[in-house]
Amino acid sequence: MAFSMARSVNVFGEKLESCSTDPMTGFFRSGACDTCAEDAGAHTVCAVMTAEFLAFSKYVGNDLSTPRPEYRFPGLKPGDQWCLCASRFLQAHDEGVAPKVNLRATHARTLDIVPLGVLEANALDLGDPEAP
Repeated sequence: MAFSMARSVNVFGEKLESCSTDPMTGFFRSGACDTCAEDAGAHTVCAVMTAEFLAFSKYVGNDLSTPRPEYRFPGLKPGDQWCLCASRFLQAHDEGVAPKVNLRATHARTLDIVPLGVLEANALDLGDPEAP
């Protein structure tokens, strides 16, 4: 099956930056939150994991902490960056447990699901030299 990627731009309309290669993330496991029509979950939000978010995600049925080698999934820990499903991010925001977001590495398709204001309210301080 051939996948056709959506135009690789971030929420600012600029070139999409890499989210994480350690652990390797993204629908295509390329390190970027690229997407395509076949990515029904819209794995487009580059988020920095927190213990609170990981516990919430497990509680709502998506255990991101436990390694699943059969899916090449290492299990996530606080501080890891990961391409989250946009709807899960919005759900976490609505519940008050949203992780921080790297906007430059968050795909523009996210805006079909999550308002820019919500993303900005949870954005990393990209001027911070410690920010990814």
